[in-house]
Amino acid sequence: METAIKYTIIKNRGQYDDYCTQLENLLTEENNETLQDEIDLLTLLIEKYDEEHNTFNEADPITLLRSFMAEHHLKPQDMVSILGIGKSYVSDILNYKKGLSKEVIRKLAAHFKVRQEAFNRPYKLVSPVNAHLRNASVMNTTKELQEIGH
Repeated sequence: METAIKYTIIKNRGQYDDYCTQLENLLTEENNETLQDEIDLLTLLIEKYDEEHNTFNEADPITLLRSFMAEHHLKPQDMVSILGIGKSYVSDILNYKKGLSKEVIRKLAAHFKVRQEAFNRPYKLVSPVNAHLRNASVMNTTKELQEIGH
């Protein structure tokens, strides 16, 4: 009697999404050894697909965080308790005013079940000196600039 293989190498985005959903469901169940093997296998297959398809390389860490928050129906207030940081720090992170600390990166990666590299990448912060300017490329410079016409 042949045993059907429950999981295979992920071949497309639909299968990837299915496996992510299955993994989320497994993680909410009562954990036992058999279940842990299944969780490990799914995690491995998902990570392999992520690496090969760079599913989060296009998005900067904050865009990624915002999309995870939307997917999981999380508000900034929820992030306060998940990350164990203050409301103003969460706000500064989401508004590109403060970077992600190593501790925050670790907690985000653990919570959203992705590798830390997803959040541990450089991205531009809004310099408070130029936050009043609306042009993003100008906002990110650290030199103080005057708005033209004022």
